[in-house]
Amino acid sequence: MPVRLRKLIGMIVLIVLVVTYALIATTVASYRLAESPWWVHLLYFLVTGLLWVLPAMLVIRWMEKPARNARR
Repeated sequence: MPVRLRKLIGMIVLIVLVVTYALIATTVASYRLAESPWWVHLLYFLVTGLLWVLPAMLVIRWMEKPARNARR
């Protein structure tokens, strides 16, 4: 797969991943943590704010792989 196509696909996947994850995390926080103290909110958003980095790292690593014919 050409590098430019891989980067285009990766960019689209990252945008969808981040937006979907942010919506889900915020919705869960709204429904589950409404009556919780401030420190529970802080801990929840700290963990969920860092959790999306792991799949994004994998997508970026995949995007940066060289083309197959460039390795030879």
